[in-house]
Amino acid sequence: MSTKKFYMKLALQMAGAVIGQTSPNPVVGCVIVKDGRILGTGVHMKAGDAHAEVNALHQATDETDGADLYVTLEPCSHYGKTPPCADLIIAKKLRNVFIASLDPNPLVSGKGVEKLRQAGIHVETGICEEEATQLNKYFFHYIQTKKPYVTMKSAVTLDGKTASTSGDSKWITSEAARLDVHQYRHRNDAILVGINTVIRDNPHLTTRLPQGGKHPIRIVLDTHLDIPMESNLLIDNKSSTIIVCGNEADKNKQEQIESKNVTVKRMAYTHIHIEHLLDWLGEEQITSLFVEGGGTVHGSFLESGHFQEVIMYIAPKLLGDNTGSPSFGGSAKKLMSESHLLQFQSLEMIGPDIKVVAIPEKNGGESDVHRNN
Repeated sequence: MSTKKFYMKLALQMAGAVIGQTSPNPVVGCVIVKDGRILGTGVHMKAGDAHAEVNALHQATDETDGADLYVTLEPCSHYGKTPPCADLIIAKKLRNVFIASLDPNPLVSGKGVEKLRQAGIHVETGICEEEATQLNKYFFHYIQTKKPYVTMKSAVTLDGKTASTSGDSKWITSEAARLDVHQYRHRNDAILVGINTVIRDNPHLTTRLPQGGKHPIRIVLDTHLDIPMESNLLIDNKSSTIIVCGNEADKNKQEQIESKNVTVKRMAYTHIHIEHLLDWLGEEQITSLFVEGGGTVHGSFLESGHFQEVIMYIAPKLLGDNTGSPSFGGSAKKLMSESHLLQFQSLEMIGPDIKVVAIPEKNGGESDVHRNN
C-alpha cells in the first residue's frame, strides 16, 4: 500500500466512525503528516461544529509548515456556519493536500481545490475516491437531488415469505441480522413504515445497539389517520415522529395526534405520492430514509422509482405454502422484461442468514428502474 493510501484510509476509517451523526453535513476525516509523523487527526463530529481539517490543524499546533494534509472530502472555500477550511490550510502553510473526493455541493465543488492551488499548495485528488464516495453516498445524493437517499429493507424466508399465513413474522431472521438492521437505523436520518405495520406490531422504531445509538426520525404513512392513539410511536417520546396522511384525513384525529407532540403532515392529495413526500422530506433536510415497510409500502417506492438501495435478509427457513406476504407489492407484471432491474453490490453471511445488497441498474440522480416505461 502506498503512503498516500495508508494515510487516506486512516482518515476514511475515522470518518466512518461518525456516520449517522453529522447530517445534513457529510462525514469527513483528516490526517496531518510531517516527516513520517502524524501531527494531528480530526473528524467532523456534527453539523455546526468545527470541520475535520480545523480539528486536525488545531491538534498539530505550530508544526504544520511544510506538512501534508490528507482529507476525505474537498476542503470548503466558503463561509457557512464555520469559516472556510481552505483559508486555514493556507494560513498554516501546508505543503501538500491530498483529497479523496471532490464536494458535489455547488458552494464548494472545485473551488476549494482552486483556492489551494492558487496559494501555491500542491493538491492531488482521487485517492481512495471510490471508498470516500461510498462513505458519503447519502450526502452526495441529497446534494444532487434535494431528496433523501432511500434504502428499502426486507427480511424473507428462503421461499420468499415475509410472514406466515397467520401474519406471524417474529422472528424471520437471527439476532445477528436484526443487530445489523439497527446499525442502519443509527446511520439514517429517518425510518419509514406503513400504518399496517404499526397496527400489527406496535413498534418503537428505535435504535437498539449494545453501545447505544442515534434514534432516527420515525415516519408513518397513514392515509386516513387510522393510527391507534395508544401506539408506542405516539406515547413513548423516544424520537421525533411524523404521521403522513392524505388531504381528506379526519382533522379531529389530527388534533388528537398533535396533542401528543407528534407532527402530522397532510399531503396535497387524497393519497400519498412518494415523490411529493420525498420532496418535502428533502426540504426538512432529511438526507437518508430507511424504509422498513411491508409489501404495500415497498411496492409504492418500487413503482415510483424513487429508491437507491435494496437490502434483503434471507433466512434459512421454508414456510412451504402458496400464500404468505410478498416483500414487494405493486402492479403485476406479465413479462419478465417488465421487471425492475437491479445490480447486486454485495452478498454476505450475517449469522445463519444471507444479506444481499442491490441497487437499481440505472442509478443516477433519481433511480430509473422502469425498463419499458
